[in-house]
Amino acid sequence: MKLIVAIDGPSGSGKSTVAAMLSKELGYMHLDTGAMYRAVALAAALDNIPYDDPNRLDELCERIRIDMRQHNDEVSIYLNGRDVTHEIRTPEMSLGSSAVSSVPQVRSHMVRLQREIGSSGGIVAEGRDMGTVVFPDTPAKFYLDASPVERARRRWLQLKEMGVDEDRDKVRKEMEERDHMDASREHSPLQRAEDAMLFDTTGMSIDQVVEKLAGKVKELEGSGA
Repeated sequence: MKLIVAIDGPSGSGKSTVAAMLSKELGYMHLDTGAMYRAVALAAALDNIPYDDPNRLDELCERIRIDMRQHNDEVSIYLNGRDVTHEIRTPEMSLGSSAVSSVPQVRSHMVRLQREIGSSGGIVAEGRDMGTVVFPDTPAKFYLDASPVERARRRWLQLKEMGVDEDRDKVRKEMEERDHMDASREHSPLQRAEDAMLFDTTGMSIDQVVEKLAGKVKELEGSGA
């Protein structure tokens, strides 16, 4: 039986990389919910819509199309038929995604889409409210975290790999700003579900984290949870 695996955690905790690798290990689809909010932020920026205008963002979500396509274990994000996988990974879109994700109308649209994608199971969904709001009934809930210094280092390295040369202190400050936005927003703030298994990934390799989570999921599959 294929489950819905919900992985939550702050930026830089390793959840995106872990989710991608875990989905391959399990033969599941990787549902990158953060990328969906980044796509909304990009669409808003292209249309000159302020991130704090709920009515225009609601209308925007009604007319845009966000697709996730998996090719050879890699998931690409499409906005209205255009591949924006790399375009949405800038620091600006990172902050923009936090801003639009705090708008209830946007969250309503995205949560509905996420539940549609996950309705048949067999997905690894990662974000900030997967275990608390989107898929609260799944038994496979995980919360990943790491020290602030480690999370900032990972984000800086990720940007470098993408060819984005950002000052390391600036990356850290932007991450702190995003942490505050995510944890303090009124609707669906970042928090650990009471029954989510906590993993501090500081000092752990990605392979080690994936191995532990895969083992837990397979236990749950075997128990018929």
